[in-house]
Amino acid sequence: MNEMLSNSAYFGVAISIFAYWMACKIKEKWDFPILNPLLIAMLLLMGFLSVFKIDYETYDSGAKYITYLLTPATVCLAVPLYRQIQVLKKNITAVIVGVASGCLAHVGILAGIAYLLKTDSALLLSLLPKSVTTPIALGICGEIEGVAAITVIGVVVAGIMGAVFGPGIMKLWHITEPEAQGLGLGTASHAIGTSKAVELGEVQAATSSLAIVVAGIMTVVIVPIAVNALGL
Repeated sequence: MNEMLSNSAYFGVAISIFAYWMACKIKEKWDFPILNPLLIAMLLLMGFLSVFKIDYETYDSGAKYITYLLTPATVCLAVPLYRQIQVLKKNITAVIVGVASGCLAHVGILAGIAYLLKTDSALLLSLLPKSVTTPIALGICGEIEGVAAITVIGVVVAGIMGAVFGPGIMKLWHITEPEAQGLGLGTASHAIGTSKAVELGEVQAATSSLAIVVAGIMTVVIVPIAVNALGL
């Protein structure tokens, strides 16, 4: 099976698109927050590869072409950002303070959990950049000598958890302002959280897109300082 599929350049693309299509259909039929299409597609792909004993390298030889679309897709988030530029200008102080608070809380909570659980320093270093988009997270990971594979897993988990549980948490705490909703999703869950913000509205999408950029810049500064302060 591996040898046959390795000769097909587009197998990974085809199965990824099919899995996501199936996940969207499942979401349409049962509209539960936990049934996030990205999460369901990942589980379907993992099940398929496991059942047919297809190794990751074979799958990725075709699926890697989808990753080429990651940057253009992220750039497209600038469209709602442009449309809501006046709203963002009016709330620029709240944006900076809100994102800074989120970044500092993220680093502080991770450090606290690591201290309480006596976590290995390599694991903490690898998870500190998890709440920013993948290219930035990997850059920070390399600078602080973390493990790239763990960082990628952390980024994916943070994104999915934000997209799945974010709306429910905001409803529980009565966070109804569109700007606050977008900032929360973008700061905590980067691009995957922003995909959920797009569903909530254009203002949420715009502020979440801005939060990705601001959080990325702030995290690049905050994480190395925190690493030095913690003596890691």
